[in-house]
Amino acid sequence: MNADRLRPAALALAAVALAAVLTGCQEGGSAAGPAAPSAPVAGTTAAPGSGGSGGSGGGSGATAAPTVAPVVQKPAAPKTSVPKTSSPKTSVPEPAASSHGVGCVDSPPGPDDVDPDEFALYRIEELDGSTGKVNLVVQHGVWGCASKDSDGVPFVGTGEESRWALDQAAYVTATNPIVSSSGSQRIGVQELIDWVAAHPDSGLVFRYETGDDGAIHRLEQVFAP
Repeated sequence: MNADRLRPAALALAAVALAAVLTGCQEGGSAAGPAAPSAPVAGTTAAPGSGGSGGSGGGSGATAAPTVAPVVQKPAAPKTSVPKTSSPKTSVPEPAASSHGVGCVDSPPGPDDVDPDEFALYRIEELDGSTGKVNLVVQHGVWGCASKDSDGVPFVGTGEESRWALDQAAYVTATNPIVSSSGSQRIGVQELIDWVAAHPDSGLVFRYETGDDGAIHRLEQVFAP
């Protein structure tokens, strides 16, 4: 009799307990719909399909997304330019020059070595006075290289002697030994004739210029120390 009275009360308590369990599942359990994904933290990656933490009634056991350390890129090393080094230039020695600025020769000169504006004077031949000219017996050549035992630069003649007409009114300058000075001094043609006649085959070097008639109108002695 008492058992029949207690049965409705026991059923009522069981229904209340079941309702409480269902209510808890709906609030935080897996019976409820999927929870909104949590916002990703900078530098981390949320695992796909992860939900929020379960309620007191028991969750679905979802695990938190693993934390991934941010990748730090190292700055690229600055590029250093290595200067290009050029190979040292080797200077080619120039041929030795005489005191007159002309390249000297230490072997028998050839036709291409001859300076056409200079010659060595050996003798003077007088002509008929009516011509107004005299003949200079000369030889062209080139300046040689001075040796250690030499006092000066030699003039090396080449080829045969030739004769050039000199106008008796030509402009003539001379230096040592024709005059007692190392500087150029103007002298007359007759003074030159007298000195050469007294010192034949001296081979003094002169530069010359010709006029329209082909005769020499300017004759300047080259100083050779």
